[in-house]
Amino acid sequence: MPQLDTSTWFITIISSMITLFILFQLKISMQIFPTPPSPKILATQKTKTPWESKWTKIYLPLLSLQQ
Repeated sequence: MPQLDTSTWFITIISSMITLFILFQLKISMQIFPTPPSPKILATQKTKTPWESKWTKIYLPLLSLQQ
């Protein structure tokens, strides 16, 4: 019974690994990845409070009280 010749296995395995690496690199480079999300600018609405729209005597300057 003849023995199995394993002298070419190293070259075969190395060349297949290089070929697979190149194929995977080409496949990945053709892939289209989504763009990263950009921050969304939220416009905050200012709500009016009841005391902002009223003018009371507390807010009057002190000079007007002296007359």
